[in-house]
Amino acid sequence: MESRFTYDTVSEAVNDLIKRGYTSDFNLHQNESCLICNKTSISLSPEDFVIDETYRFEGDTDPADETIIFAISSSKYNTKGIIVNAFGIYADDEATKIVKFLSNHLKK
Repeated sequence: MESRFTYDTVSEAVNDLIKRGYTSDFNLHQNESCLICNKTSISLSPEDFVIDETYRFEGDTDPADETIIFAISSSKYNTKGIIVNAFGIYADDEATKIVKFLSNHLKK
């Protein structure tokens, strides 16, 4: 999926996505294979959301220090949100599972 916007930093991307309505902060709940918004307690199963945009960033001092941002939406729950995770060499197993899980839900 090709993103429409270009950002120099993670914070620039997150701030712009928030301005564009991606205001929920989601986390992956591994045991249930779903996304959870801690603020609203909305739980999104895989069929409830799509990934609208993705952005990858490499660290300024170490290219192995990488971050990925997913802008997701759910028409069922009328919500849009953001997931930010590390990936690459410093990502733990859980972060790798998150990226793999989410990558299977890219908007077509």
